[in-house]
Formats: sequence, C-alpha cells, structure tokens
Amino acid sequence: MKKEEKVRKNAHFRYIYRKGKAINNDLLVLYIVKNGKNINRVGISVSKKIGKSVVRNRVKRLIRECFRKNKDSIKKGYDFIFIARKKSAMANYYDIYDSVKNLINKGGLLKEGEKDEKNIDFSN
Repeated sequence: MKKEEKVRKNAHFRYIYRKGKAINNDLLVLYIVKNGKNINRVGISVSKKIGKSVVRNRVKRLIRECFRKNKDSIKKGYDFIFIARKKSAMANYYDIYDSVKNLINKGGLLKEGEKDEKNIDFSN
C-alpha cells in the first residue's frame, strides 16, 4: 500500500470517527467518509484488547491484504478505518476477507457488477 493511500495522523482518525458512517459485523467495524480525492485511503486500528503484538500485527496484515485484493472493485474517493473486534484474533484469512467484503458491500461502495460476485479471486 502506498504512503498516500494510508490514514496515519491521529487528527485524521478522529475526524473520520466523528464525521464518518459506521458499519459493523462480528469481526470488524468500518468507518467511511468521503475525502474529495480520486484515491481511497485506509487506516487500521487494532486495540491491545485483541492480543499481544504478534496477534495485532497479524490481524492488521490480514485486513490490509483483504482490502488490497478488493481495492479495484471499490468506488474511489473515500477514507476507510477498519477497527478489529476481539473475534478477529481467532479469525483466519477467509473470515477476514468475507468480513471486509461484507462491510464494503453494506456501505454501498462496490462498483456496479461487483456485488453479485461470490467467488474469491486469489490470482493477485
């Protein structure tokens, strides 16, 4: 993920929490807000409640990879923050992938023609 595709600053996280729309499921919470640019930016928050650093970093890597796989099918111009819930510590890649795809679909951000796609493409 490129540097300009990341949400890094605490003030930017707080802005997205305050102004964004929250969508959730068992594993993740997603905050979405329009950014007025032609790129999507992503922030990932994994609390210490999830587990020790190894577990937290694994969850972050899984979320980042699942978002990367889906980024071509997502409408442009949004900021996203994914927040991991406790169950995500025990989840595997496929669970996280389904969760990310589900949240993006619930937010209405999948491009037309992508919504009916049930199969997972692992070619990338």
